[in-house]
Amino acid sequence: MTGEMSFGETPSSNDAGGEGAAPDAHKPDELEFAALLCSRVCHDVISPVGAIVNGLEVLEEEEDDEMREHALLLIAKSALQASAKLQFARLAFGASGSAGAMIEVGDAIKAADGLLSGGRVTATWESKPGALHKTRLKLLMNVFQFALGAIPRGGDLKVIIEDGNEGMMVVATGTKARIPEHAELAQGEKLSSLPDSRAVQPYLIGLLCRAVHANLSVAQAMEEGPVTFTITYGPDAELPDGMIG
Repeated sequence: MTGEMSFGETPSSNDAGGEGAAPDAHKPDELEFAALLCSRVCHDVISPVGAIVNGLEVLEEEEDDEMREHALLLIAKSALQASAKLQFARLAFGASGSAGAMIEVGDAIKAADGLLSGGRVTATWESKPGALHKTRLKLLMNVFQFALGAIPRGGDLKVIIEDGNEGMMVVATGTKARIPEHAELAQGEKLSSLPDSRAVQPYLIGLLCRAVHANLSVAQAMEEGPVTFTITYGPDAELPDGMIG
């Protein structure tokens, strides 16, 4: 690794899950998990969709040209926001291609930039591979969005993707930075039920880590300092990353 990236010990296959791992006897009901995940996606898109509806109502009822222009601008802006959120959700939560599919890192960058557009957070990317296995990319996208909770007042997310099994990292820097709620779930803590919809994404991160024999570490060296989300791979992890084309 180069620069500020420093990885600890990689997990064993038993720790990371995946094939050969013991069944998890302590996990939320599958229907509960599915319902909470759907609620999470709906929560993300309901605001811009609602704004589109409001804008259409203004166009239908309002005769003032200036008000109609404001409504059109609101509709256009909200439609872009809804599209960006759905495109990000497709990579983070959806199937994203066939089994074994590789997805270009550029697609992830585009989706992340759309998600952040007009907000108080910027993102910088350093990637060696041109593409990631779809499950590794899904893991990264969820960690990226989860890391937004570390900088509620805005700031920067730095994403580092190394080759093969060298790992990935997201560094969140901003005013009043803090470790997000439910980080213990993202790091693999087991539980029998999800406390609320805010816990569904970190719980999903834990599931994705086990699926690709990975481990996530969330750390903050000093109070309000950068929060580092480090993904390491265990010895049983494959090397599916590479270039497309």
